[in-house]
Amino acid sequence: MNTKTIKSQQQDKESYFTASQSQLIWARFKKQRAAMIAAGVLIFIIVIGILAPALSPYDPTIAGRDRDYLNGAPQIPEFCDKNGCSLRPFIHGVERTRSAETNFRWVEEPNEDIRHYVAFFVEGSEYDLFGFIPMDTHLFGMQEDEKMIHLFGTDSAGKDIFSRTLHAIFTSLQIGSLGVLISFVLALIIGGVSGYYGGRLDSVIQMVTDAVRTIPAIPLVMSVAAFVPTEWTSEQRFFMIAIILGLIGWPTLARRVRTHLLTERNQEYVLAAQLCGASSPHIIRRHLLPSFTSYIIVDLVISFPYMVLTETGLSFIGLGLKDPVNSLGVMLQNVTKADVLLNYQWYFIPVLFFVALVMAFVFVGDGLRDAADPYSDSKK
Repeated sequence: MNTKTIKSQQQDKESYFTASQSQLIWARFKKQRAAMIAAGVLIFIIVIGILAPALSPYDPTIAGRDRDYLNGAPQIPEFCDKNGCSLRPFIHGVERTRSAETNFRWVEEPNEDIRHYVAFFVEGSEYDLFGFIPMDTHLFGMQEDEKMIHLFGTDSAGKDIFSRTLHAIFTSLQIGSLGVLISFVLALIIGGVSGYYGGRLDSVIQMVTDAVRTIPAIPLVMSVAAFVPTEWTSEQRFFMIAIILGLIGWPTLARRVRTHLLTERNQEYVLAAQLCGASSPHIIRRHLLPSFTSYIIVDLVISFPYMVLTETGLSFIGLGLKDPVNSLGVMLQNVTKADVLLNYQWYFIPVLFFVALVMAFVFVGDGLRDAADPYSDSKK
């Protein structure tokens, strides 16, 4: 073993013992290939969801309706055809026909003699990027104003499925984020008070926690939906779903916060803070909670897909969001029809994004959980 190898090993040991908790977690997380791939997929889906108005060619609720292309198949841009190649991507003209052989449904026949060129950074419907930057530039569109492009096809109303999918991802992420935020705040407050003070207060809080854990989400939303006024806007229904998910999603994290505080409240650094005159909220906020921040982050990541799943399930059975709002649950309502299963398989494209989003969260959460465990290396 040469001198350089010995020095590098010593440097690795020094960096290991001087590294912060976040650096150690990141070092262990990078060793898990599945978690790293899932993190890349998750970042990609989140980015396209946030940038949905700019990446999609149309606003699906306003300008994304093509009445001449109902239940249309996906249109994939090409560079070459029988007439030669082009530096600009294009799609062919489409001739739609009905016949008895196809049960009188629309069938698209491409006309390769007609080309419609795709343009980039075109002006279209106005939107607010990130909610406050007014813009009207879209990543791509058609050179001809009267022509539309549908990468994922269209639905029975002629809406662009590609634009709807990107906006649906953003809507589901918003609901999941708001629900996780509400449950996170409640869990820290309730679990912190229960674990720090203990005694009768802890017993009462645990009784309430057990009661909330037994409440099923779907019957609760069904009960609330029965009293929701029909004139409620989509935004009001959006916040109602997010608040319900947050109010029933805090008990698990609250239990973990309580358990940790029960073991840490008698440590010397807590007693020292009490002797210095620090208040109980200050000790919980500045000393106890930061001691297991990494575990809280892991719990939040793991709970996020359950929020998305719940919202999707509620919208799927008609208790959550409804048209014209675009969410993954709303779009999944269309795939249950027999006609779609037999003839319009492109309706399932949003399902693939939904599965990828949930699985990415699951793999990233599992990877973070293993990386946050200081004994994970010794177990393997």
